[in-house]
Amino acid sequence: MAEDLKPKKTLDCVGLYCPEPLFQTREQIDSIEVGDILEVLSDDPAAEEDLKRFAKRTGNELLAFENKEGKLRFLIKKMK
Repeated sequence: MAEDLKPKKTLDCVGLYCPEPLFQTREQIDSIEVGDILEVLSDDPAAEEDLKRFAKRTGNELLAFENKEGKLRFLIKKMK
């Protein structure tokens, strides 16, 4: 399912740790248009909770989340 979604932009935060993935996600979500999808890649264990909470708090939609052996992938749709 997540493979079918086409992100407008990919943010690679692998190797960065809290709070950088959150800060960079906030910056990048502001740079895309409403309806576009941002793909975020991370290996920071704190990113799972941080980015899920960020999407909910900002009114954006977390379309998909994958955790494959500590490699995290988020697809966040900008809603407003």
